[in-house]
Amino acid sequence: MPRYLLEIRHSNEHEGCVRALEAIANFGPHLVTNAEFGCQDGVHTGWLIVDVDSHDDARRIVPPQYRNDSKVVQLKKWSKEEIQEMVEGLGS
Repeated sequence: MPRYLLEIRHSNEHEGCVRALEAIANFGPHLVTNAEFGCQDGVHTGWLIVDVDSHDDARRIVPPQYRNDSKVVQLKKWSKEEIQEMVEGLGS
């Protein structure tokens, strides 16, 4: 199953952080326990990694009011062999 990184941005004032946390907690309580936030370091973004079938499924995990400003990125781990094949393909 594909793995996706969700990047949920919110406004940088205290109220923005509180509202984002509240929205995430209300939308899916399990999201809060799995999300990481950068607010205390001045980066007003939350990150969450999920295993779902598609970009659309991943985007639906984000509370509706934050979907337009969020990023959904499919993740992939490359094996040493895959990297070597790509490197060798450059020489052709």
